[in-house]
Amino acid sequence: MTSHPRDTPQFYLTAPSPCPYLEGQEERKVFTHLVGRRARDLNEILTQGGFRRSQTIAYRPACETCRACISVRVIVDAFQPTGSQKRILQRNADLIGTPESNRPASEQYALFRRYLDARHGDGGMVDMTVLDYAMMIEDSHVDTHLVVYKRRGPDSAIHGRGRGAPVAVCLTDVLADGLSMVYSFYEPDEAARSLGTFMILDHIRRAQEMGLPYLYLGYWVEGSRKMDYKARFRPQERLMPQGWARVE
Repeated sequence: MTSHPRDTPQFYLTAPSPCPYLEGQEERKVFTHLVGRRARDLNEILTQGGFRRSQTIAYRPACETCRACISVRVIVDAFQPTGSQKRILQRNADLIGTPESNRPASEQYALFRRYLDARHGDGGMVDMTVLDYAMMIEDSHVDTHLVVYKRRGPDSAIHGRGRGAPVAVCLTDVLADGLSMVYSFYEPDEAARSLGTFMILDHIRRAQEMGLPYLYLGYWVEGSRKMDYKARFRPQERLMPQGWARVE
């Protein structure tokens, strides 16, 4: 059978740029486009090989002098929350996350802007407009959705939805072997809730309920304070040169 040109991925290499995680390092990425009839299958294969998705792009680090970025996935059936993680779950028991189609909303963007301004004011995403946000959410050829977290209301137990403005949002891909947290953001004024950790714990539960073995967390970077939190969710597997290796 003759393959369609769009079915064969082409890979490209970015120019060097300053590393956002390790001072004094430069980063380069190899990337390809996730479009066409095989976008979903290709995303599955590449995610298992250490790639991440951003809109219709799959990428992974390809730095010349550094191999610090390591793909991490939680083994959900073996995961047991620590004492502090149990307290975070209890602290957020008044929230409920609802899966929704990947359609942007003005209240989501307002939360996204507050999050960026408070937590990543010097980052590369700080200038994102409402149109940029809409593209980040909508531009996808794979199985993806939003999980929108709101406060529980009197009828939440019946309808499975919260009320009021969103407190946290996660863009999540559904893979054959797990869930992949593509991007998440939350209310910066609710620091005591540890919402970033809560969303990971909630996604571990969701993967368990869906019968999926893994939760993909993206890259862990040893020595980067921004990425330290990913090492707390164990047992996990890290993608090493010889393949995925379990870490207790």
